[in-house]
Amino acid sequence: MAVKEKGRLISLLFVLAGLVIGGLIGNVASNVSWLSWLSYGEEFGLMEPLVLDLNVLSLTLGLTIKINIASIIGVIIALVVYRKV
Repeated sequence: MAVKEKGRLISLLFVLAGLVIGGLIGNVASNVSWLSWLSYGEEFGLMEPLVLDLNVLSLTLGLTIKINIASIIGVIIALVVYRKV
């Protein structure tokens, strides 16, 4: 049972690494004219943070997800590499 959970954790790490590296490549590619299509994507989530002020404690919550073509390609590559490893 522990081996199966370890495999899921490693696959999740690969997917997250693919998202981060793909997003980074998408941001860098936006400055190159013939690679600018890699930065095409959408951003969704809470654009303004949600603030809960309880006088003693103040919580600020926010989540924004930005997905672009390069991050999707990064996830696909990460899954292929995970299957090879």
